[in-house]
Amino acid sequence: MQTPAGEEPRQPPAASLPREVAAWEEQLRSHGFRITSQRELILLAIRDLSHPTQDTILSWVRRSAPGLNRTTVYRALALLESVGLVEHSHLGSGSPVYHLATSERHIHLSCRACGSVTSIDRGAAAGFEADLVRERGFAVDLSHTALTGLCAACLKADNEV
Repeated sequence: MQTPAGEEPRQPPAASLPREVAAWEEQLRSHGFRITSQRELILLAIRDLSHPTQDTILSWVRRSAPGLNRTTVYRALALLESVGLVEHSHLGSGSPVYHLATSERHIHLSCRACGSVTSIDRGAAAGFEADLVRERGFAVDLSHTALTGLCAACLKADNEV
């Protein structure tokens, strides 16, 4: 489920942060960009929040940089995605959600009743992917996949009615 904007993010071990930021900086530089304090804050927000939207990222970042505006965050997200540092997914009709591109490839399961979002390993769809290639000659890209349905709790409540 998405982390509320007011929730404190987890703090990384002291030794991991410089390495992580150095890797982000290297990725940006390889594409002709530099890491700015705003980009670093946005990457940290994406890392620490669960499937944050642009507005959730903005709220989190503004705790450290109150003057940061919405346009800066939106442009930074587009840039970070273009250089391969972040990816987005659409979970229903709402705003896209973001995660670091280094996270394991996964499929989002979005409950249409309660709004909860969980992730499963992309390997769960391996049979489906293989069937599409074999039967249709089509190689599917599941990197932005969200499946909508009912979570276990809502399905149980629905069946008890």
